[in-house]
Amino acid sequence: MTQAATKPIKAVSLISGGLDSLLSTKLMIDQGIHVEGINFFTGFCVEGHTHAIRKQKKDKPKRNNALWVAEQLGIKLHIIDVIEEYRDVLLNPKHGYGKNMNPCLDCKGFMVKKAKEWMLENDFDFIITGEVMGQRPMSQRKETMPIVQQESGANDLLLRPLCAKHLPPTKPELEGWVDREQLLDFSGRNRKPQMALAKEYGFDDYATPAGGCCFLTDKQYSDKLVDMWEARDSREYQLDDLMMLKVGRHIRPNKRFKLIVAREEGEVKFMEGYRNQYSNLYPTSCNGPLALIDGQPNQEDLKTAARVIARYSQGRGEASVDVEVRLESGVQQQFSVEPLSEIPQEWFI
Repeated sequence: MTQAATKPIKAVSLISGGLDSLLSTKLMIDQGIHVEGINFFTGFCVEGHTHAIRKQKKDKPKRNNALWVAEQLGIKLHIIDVIEEYRDVLLNPKHGYGKNMNPCLDCKGFMVKKAKEWMLENDFDFIITGEVMGQRPMSQRKETMPIVQQESGANDLLLRPLCAKHLPPTKPELEGWVDREQLLDFSGRNRKPQMALAKEYGFDDYATPAGGCCFLTDKQYSDKLVDMWEARDSREYQLDDLMMLKVGRHIRPNKRFKLIVAREEGEVKFMEGYRNQYSNLYPTSCNGPLALIDGQPNQEDLKTAARVIARYSQGRGEASVDVEVRLESGVQQQFSVEPLSEIPQEWFI
C-alpha cells in the first residue's frame, strides 16, 4: 500500500510574495496536494509593513504580498522570524555575495534547510519552491541548484514545479505523489511564460514579476548597510538599524554621524516613533522635515546638521532658519543657521 493510500500528501511551499511562488504552489494544489506556505522574516525582506511607510503610489493597495498570495490560494501561511539565525548567513556566506550584499546561494540553502526542519516537525512530506532555472544569476543556475539541495539537507524532497522537467525526478515524482507530466519546463529570465500562466489561472493583481523580495539585492540599501558598518567599525546590527536603512535620505558629512532626513509625510510619521532612540532635529521657524541623527556628533557637527535640515525646509531661501535639536540625553539646543546652498554630492550615501 502506498503512502498516498494511507494519508494525504502534504507539502510546505516557500512563499516570497512573488509570482513564481504563487504559480508553483497553485500547480501542486491542482494535483490534490495539501499545501501550506512558509515565509521567513530576515529583517531584509521587502515584504511587510515597510510597504506602508511611504505614500507613493496611492492607487496601489498597501499589503504584504506573501499574505496576499496565501489568501488567493486559500492556504495557511506560517511567518517565522529568523533574524538572529540569519546573521551568520549575511556576515559569513560560504558562497560569497552577489552583485551587492546579497548572499543568495547561502540564503536559499538556509531557507530550504529551515523549511525542511519545519516539514519534519509538522509531519509534511516535501518542499516546494518557485525557483526557475537560469532566472537568478547566483542561486538559480543549473550548476548551483543541486548545491541548495545538498547543503540544505533537503536532497530529493525539494521540488521546483516551474522547472522540474529540466531537473532529475524528485522523490515526490518517483513515488507518484506528483505527476511529473503536469510539471513545467520554464527556464531563463523571460517572465512571459509565468505571466501567461497567471492569466490562465485568473491572477491579475500579483506583485511585479521582476521585483526582488530582499533589500540586500538593492545597491542603495547595500551601500547604506556597508556605510553603517564602516562608520561603527562593527558589523553588528539590530532590527531598528535595518528599518532605518529603508527610509529617508541618508547624508553623512563625516564618519562621526549621519542624518536620516524624511522625504515625505509617511516617513515623518514613521520616524516620529524613533525620536526617543535617536537625537533628532527639525526647523521651527518654517515648515520642514524631521531628521534623525545616527552617531556621535560634536557641537560643530550639530550646526552642520542644522544647516542641512534648513536646506530641505521651506526657508531654504531665507538668510537664516531656526532649528531645534533634541539629543538622546534629552538636552535641547536651538540654532539659527544659514541654509546650505548646496549639499556636497559625496555626503549622500
